[in-house]
Amino acid sequence: MSNNKTLLTIAFFYILIGCNNSASVATEEILQVSTPVTVVTIENTPISEMISFNAVSLYQRKNIVKSTINGYIEKSFVNQGDIIQEGKPLYAIKSKEGEALSQFSSKDSSFAFSGKVTIAAPVAGIVVEAIKQTNDYVSDGEQLCVIAEQNSFVFLLNVPFEQNRYAAYGIKCTILLPDSTILNGTISGKLLTVDPVSQTQSYIVKALNSAILPENLSVIVQIIKSSKENAQVIDKTSVLSDETMENYWVMKLINDTTAIKVTVKTGITSGNKIEILSPSFTQLDRLINTGNYGLSDTAFVNINQP
Repeated sequence: MSNNKTLLTIAFFYILIGCNNSASVATEEILQVSTPVTVVTIENTPISEMISFNAVSLYQRKNIVKSTINGYIEKSFVNQGDIIQEGKPLYAIKSKEGEALSQFSSKDSSFAFSGKVTIAAPVAGIVVEAIKQTNDYVSDGEQLCVIAEQNSFVFLLNVPFEQNRYAAYGIKCTILLPDSTILNGTISGKLLTVDPVSQTQSYIVKALNSAILPENLSVIVQIIKSSKENAQVIDKTSVLSDETMENYWVMKLINDTTAIKVTVKTGITSGNKIEILSPSFTQLDRLINTGNYGLSDTAFVNINQP
């Protein structure tokens, strides 16, 4: 009987050892669970923060072409949208006297008087309005068409007065068109009036690229708000924050399998890049840029670069 008790005791002892070993293995497996991540390193590069304003296109100089006599338009040589050169014939006008005398000129040469006048373009540009056409009657001084000078094409930039420190003569800017075309521009002047409702001041932006664009086109103009020539820059996805957006941190690898939380101070943001003001990182420091969300202060990771 005592032998049986001894055997049962020994068997129970081995069962306990086996359970403890299984629990240890399970615990070890839980501790070794790792998160797949990708890593990047700090870049030391220039970075700029842009500020955006609304603008609209216009032609500053428009020439109104007028008739110099009373008569009928015998021939119109222009249409709206035509690009013309200086001196190009626009209208052939026949005076009332010429029209009346032409009926008798075939019978009596003394009545030979054409009374024709050709109106030419005073400047090169684009015909934005063609008011009169062939056979129309016009009076002396009446408007025939309007020519916009192409080299007077600008964008009128509207800047809230409290932000006018970012806009000044000679400042370079970027013009974003609705079709995603990007033009380079420069602020060439400003208007000394402020809109009474919106309290915005208008600045004149001259595009450096030669392009024929329509008037009243709404665009976005971007101006550099702040910039640095040499900054610690990293992908925005590498930087995490709390709900109040007051505290920021990154997950830094201390070896190939472990990452720790490092509190950082951020600076300029540009596109998908962000500046790290402190602490200073080296090119050997690896920071997680994907898979970092929800990681604890110390986490096991598995580097999985694409």
